This record gives sequence, structure tokens and C-alpha cells, in this order.
Amino acid sequence: MALEGLLLIDKPVGPTSHDVINQLRRLSGMRRIGHAGTLDPLASGLLLVCFGRATRLLEYLLNQPKRYEAAVRLGQSTDTFDAQGSVVSEMPVHVTAVDIEQALEHFRGPIVQYAPAYSAVKRDGIPLYKLARQGLAVERPSREVTIYNLEMLSWQDPVVHLDIACSSGTYIRALADDLGTILECGGHISALRRTAVGTFMIGQAVSLEELESGNWSERLLPPDTAVRHLPKIAFSAEATRRLLLGQRAPAAGAFEEGTPACAYEQDGRFLGIVVAAEETWQPRKMFLSGESGV
Repeated sequence: MALEGLLLIDKPVGPTSHDVINQLRRLSGMRRIGHAGTLDPLASGLLLVCFGRATRLLEYLLNQPKRYEAAVRLGQSTDTFDAQGSVVSEMPVHVTAVDIEQALEHFRGPIVQYAPAYSAVKRDGIPLYKLARQGLAVERPSREVTIYNLEMLSWQDPVVHLDIACSSGTYIRALADDLGTILECGGHISALRRTAVGTFMIGQAVSLEELESGNWSERLLPPDTAVRHLPKIAFSAEATRRLLLGQRAPAAGAFEEGTPACAYEQDGRFLGIVVAAEETWQPRKMFLSGESGV
């Protein structure tokens, strides 16, 4: 039986997320591997990696909320908003813990952020970082994100340590730069660690050094672990048969149109993903042999 499932990796500082995937491909001998949510080389922490058919579930992980511990170095602004960039301005830091706490209040709740100039966000089909490297100044796209929790863990001039719980798509580097702007001294990310994605915690992750060719597969979690945040629906034998033939099954409850759910047989076996459609469940990504999901 082909290996498939979810692996929780504690990415170290240095490699890119793609480097981690390449290392796992060499280790496992598998090609079908993908991750949910890039971490920059500067960042460490939780990286969710799917193997085999479980990669089909990545889309349901990408929009999960995230949690970070960030170190913001005040007094310096960089072109990339982090320590890997070039310092573009430097100012003395004359702030107190009270000043920082008052500034943090500006970021709690829904906020609008502008993408960093050095980011993969595209403008007219071209990543912003490529335009920035050419010295081209362009209007940066904005997006609304939500900061669910933002707490100061410590303040030791010139570095403030923050605990940040936020919606997917939040630019932590932009948050650091904006904090420096409000405090009128500049700031950038000097260290960043992702500690949670959805209900997955960094304490559950394994380091790359711990993974060996003889035991890495023992750390794989079942594919449906990746979508445990979705509603769970148990189907009868007849409804299961219909779903595996690509046909719709009656919906027993009231679900909003388009709602995805995990489908299971009565005995608890994972069938795949179904979607609410016109008072029925429509098969979307089925996992059993002979699947006919659309």
C-alpha cells in the first residue's frame, strides 16, 4: 500500500520550505510531497507536509490560522522588513514597555496590510521581489487580515518579543515594519518561529535530524488528520456506494452551500471530502480505490 499522510516538521533556520521538501523526497524516495504554508529561510517552526494522495488535502490546510513568536529589532528598518535585508534607516530607540503596548493596540483585530516589497505576491503577473530587485517601485497590493491575539512577551532594548495569533495570509514582516513606524524608530523581524497552524502545535513536530530512512514513515499521521477541523459525516453503505461512483448522496443535516466535510463509512473508514450542494453531498476528493470524485 502506498504511503500517504501528514507529517509535522520543525523547520530549522536556514533552508527554504522547498529545501525541506527536497530533503524529504530524497529521504522517502517519494515525489508526491507538498507543504501547507511557506516559511522564509529566516523563520523556523511548524511546517505541515503531506505525502502521496494526502497532498490533495493541502488546500484545506492553507487557510488555517497561524501562531508565531517573533523578535522585532527596533531602531532599524530594512528593505525586506527582516534581518536578511539591507538597513535603509537607523534611528535611536526612546520607547518604554508602555509605549510598545499602546502601539500594539493598533494591530489587534481586523487590519489592512500592504504586501512587503520583497514578497512573492504578484503585480501584473510578476512577483514583487523581482520588481524590487530591479529597483522598480510599484504599488503594493493590500489585504485585510485579523490579529486574534498580540501580546508582548518581553522587552529588552532594542528587541521586543511578541506572541502573535493571526489569520492566514498575515505578513509578520509587515507587522514589524508598521510597529516601528508607529513607534517612530523603525523596526524589522530579527527572528521568527511558527508555533501553531490551526490545531497543530509545534510540540507535535519532528526535526529533520530525527527523521531517518528507517523510521520516518512511522511519524506519518493518517490523511484525514489534515482535515480534522472540517465537519464529519458518516454515510450508509448505499450512500457510500453512490459517492464512490461519483454520484451525490442525500444530506441529513442543514449545511451552507459549498461547505466541505469529511466523509466516513459507518465503520469509521475515511472516504474523502464531500461538499454540500443543493441539499445533497457531492463527492469532491474521494480516497478509496475505484474513486470517482469530481
